[in-house]
Amino acid sequence: MSDKRILFTGGGTAGHVIVNLAIIPVFQQEGWEIDYIGSKNGIEKELISQLDGVTYHPISTGKLRRYLSIENMKDPFKVIKGTLQAFRILGKRKPSVVFSKGGFVSVPVLVAAWLRRIPAVIHESDITPGLANKIAIPLAKKVLTTFPETMQYVPEEKSEWAGAVVRNQLFRGSKQKGLDITKLKPNDKPVLLIMGGSGGAQRINQAVREQLPNLLKEFQIIHLCGKGNVDESLRVEGYAQFDYVNQELSDIFAATDFVLSRAGSNAIFEFLALKKPMLLIPLPLSSSRGDQILNAKSFKKQGYANMLEEEQLTGDRLLEELKQLKQGKTEILNSMRNYESYQAKDSVVKIIKEVGK
Repeated sequence: MSDKRILFTGGGTAGHVIVNLAIIPVFQQEGWEIDYIGSKNGIEKELISQLDGVTYHPISTGKLRRYLSIENMKDPFKVIKGTLQAFRILGKRKPSVVFSKGGFVSVPVLVAAWLRRIPAVIHESDITPGLANKIAIPLAKKVLTTFPETMQYVPEEKSEWAGAVVRNQLFRGSKQKGLDITKLKPNDKPVLLIMGGSGGAQRINQAVREQLPNLLKEFQIIHLCGKGNVDESLRVEGYAQFDYVNQELSDIFAATDFVLSRAGSNAIFEFLALKKPMLLIPLPLSSSRGDQILNAKSFKKQGYANMLEEEQLTGDRLLEELKQLKQGKTEILNSMRNYESYQAKDSVVKIIKEVGK
């Protein structure tokens, strides 16, 4: 095996790719050869394909569902096929270590790595491990967590709290470029960034648009609606819509004063690192395992964010909560002041190298 080759995996949502995007450049700068295993059509392929010097390998994947579906009968065969594909890729590329950010695509890769006796490192973003990571943890040599609270849910002997990994480029944004991209004007109204994740959030979109005239009295708004969710009938001064942004994100963050968001771990730690006061509306239990609710409660407890549960979301309540966020800006920024993000990435990179020796 080469001691300068690493294979990354993770996908299904942008959150399962973002940490990889932050770490890959570090290994590139040190001369490592880099491979990535992901799904054939997932968002990870779109994001990783933009990186030079990374070889992307698509495999067959199933989906780990928590509900009854006819597709559940097909998925074991897809996972078996993906495991065989990953087994061949690992045998050919011979990485010294595998790093996984989770998501259903990672399961076949970690099974194959275990069969090949290639050590694997898993990074869990949420307070409680997701289903894919629960399956994969016994196969990994090291488990890293973002929240210290997660340590009670993972094997103590091979787990370590590392913290949240944040992309360096997010700190290099230009406020003026962000305003130019969004066609917003520098004025006395703060900029509110609304994000529902890479797929958008219909309930949030609906509430925002219901209260748009009143919200625009308080804020200028950048609305990342999710793919296919831009409302072309809403062309209003001070309101900029995008389905999804990638390269421009650092500039948009630089232009942002407040954030309204879901509570995916990677996103909220980026807002924290950038010192952006946030109102979090986590995915409800009816459509998730409750991980975002735990994330949001942790941030609220630490004073980093306000929280509104989706069951309580109406246009009027949203307007009220955002006004309160605006009024409480100083207190939230004071809570955020001592948080530093750079140490986590250095720690994760160091551990990956040690496992790969």
